[in-house]
Amino acid sequence: MIILIAGDTHTGKTLLAQKLLERLGYPYLSIDHLKMGLIRSNQTDLIPTSGDKELTEYLWPIVREMIKTNIENKQNLIVEGCYIPFDFADSFTEGYLREIQYICLAFTARYIDEHSEDICANESVIEKRIASSDYTVDDMKAANAHNEAMCQQHGLKCILVDDNYDTDRMADEAAIVLRES
Repeated sequence: MIILIAGDTHTGKTLLAQKLLERLGYPYLSIDHLKMGLIRSNQTDLIPTSGDKELTEYLWPIVREMIKTNIENKQNLIVEGCYIPFDFADSFTEGYLREIQYICLAFTARYIDEHSEDICANESVIEKRIASSDYTVDDMKAANAHNEAMCQQHGLKCILVDDNYDTDRMADEAAIVLRES
């Protein structure tokens, strides 16, 4: 099985992937790590701050073929990152899609209003990030609302965080979503 975990920055994709690795034993791939490896090895002219659209267009074909290879080899994998397109299903035949589960994490505007300091304080729980001072609360609200809307438009599972962000509860909820799919 392939589990795709999407969502905007700071929503806890990597933390959820880590929790699912611990529960399910599936390894995970951070698309950010792939991005940085390709950038640092000069395999692309893109830079870490290139736009999401540009990065998705570059990274998704690589990730897509890695997913296909894992499915063909009957290997489980969790893939997490911002660069999973909402129309990802168009990249696969039905046979592949039977082996793929998708979850998007999104915060409600209310959650962001009430917890923006916590969100930023926890941005390095798994990965040690360089703080991004140009990512505003309004940016966060717009991106999360967009992701929720795109999930609805594409019929994708979205775990909407509106109250307490408990990572074990999130992993439990993700496991339920995966079982229901």
